[in-house]
Amino acid sequence: MSGRDLFCQPRRFGRGAALTLVFAGVLVAGAATGSFPDNGQGSHSGRKTAAGPARSASHEDVREAAARAMADGKSPMEAAERAVSRSGDRWGAVYSEDEYQEFRDALDGQYTGVGLWARREADGRIEVTRVQSGSPAADAGIRAGDRLRSVDGGAVDGRPVTEVVSLLRGDADDAPAGTTVTLGLQRGTRAWTETLHRARLSTDSVTTRKLPGGVTVIRIASFTKGSGHAVRAAVRQAPAGIVLDLRGNSGGLVTEAVDTASAFLDGGLVATYDVDGAQRALHARAGGDTARPLVALVDGGTMSAAEMLTGALQDRGRAVVIGSRTFGKGSIQMPTELPDGSVAELTVGHYRTPSGHAVDGRGITPDLDAGPGALRRAETVLTGLGDPS
Repeated sequence: MSGRDLFCQPRRFGRGAALTLVFAGVLVAGAATGSFPDNGQGSHSGRKTAAGPARSASHEDVREAAARAMADGKSPMEAAERAVSRSGDRWGAVYSEDEYQEFRDALDGQYTGVGLWARREADGRIEVTRVQSGSPAADAGIRAGDRLRSVDGGAVDGRPVTEVVSLLRGDADDAPAGTTVTLGLQRGTRAWTETLHRARLSTDSVTTRKLPGGVTVIRIASFTKGSGHAVRAAVRQAPAGIVLDLRGNSGGLVTEAVDTASAFLDGGLVATYDVDGAQRALHARAGGDTARPLVALVDGGTMSAAEMLTGALQDRGRAVVIGSRTFGKGSIQMPTELPDGSVAELTVGHYRTPSGHAVDGRGITPDLDAGPGALRRAETVLTGLGDPS
């Protein structure tokens, strides 16, 4: 397992939020923070948004439970968590004011950390796999391949990489930028310690590389602000076929996923969705590249907005989808602010692919199954598809 010190699940959360917050990605937000255009249906101000039989509680119910608790001198957040839990809403969650702001920052492509990616090896050792340029870790001379032995004096061997990253970020103390963290490191026979100051960093959720045969691999880790623009720029520079790597993409801003779809489609339907029972549609902009051969790689960690994009490219015949069945998170959440500043999110609807396929609980079945060799298979498929004329 691998990850980075980008965004870990908060310390307190409502039922189902542990699934909602996937390590090394950004919250699969659906409608949260405006990632789904609500067209007047639902708002951040907390109007009632009952979504029919999918759940039994509304934002109004949760907000009233929190208000009663506050009037009684009890915790509004805990009361809201109980109300969300009773609703049976799998994706319903309650966040503190700071947690929700952290989430919004993550969707804006910002996070607090030291700029390390890490993974746990088979023997339990934690190895640095990447260092973000310009980050505190990079300034300290830490390199990919270095072994991370300890964080603030505590050994990390054998610990889940999620816990290690949480320590790097200082999640337990809500550590802000400027606070320090001391790392024990090893490179070959050299062992040393580095004390770093955490910083506010920008994510680079879209990365591009070219394979020896000329294929361009565009990897999207999550849909944060600007992801669509970055993908469109990469497409323009691609000399031949493209692999769109959505493996492990936990979702993010739906507007950015639609913008990404616009890079490969010449207008047309991306998805339909309902909010409060009202049907809406999302459309790609005209003028996308429809000529270059395209393969999309997916797996069980491909979720939410990434599934919506995959479904659009598959249903529209634009891409061959390779990998394994996706996660199956096709619901939409909308937030409401509670009296103490915390935020509750409840499911208000679901989306479908252009052909009407319901993603929630089902996922998307790839055109070709592939495991660890998915990228090699993608190259083979692109060869068969041929270059654009």
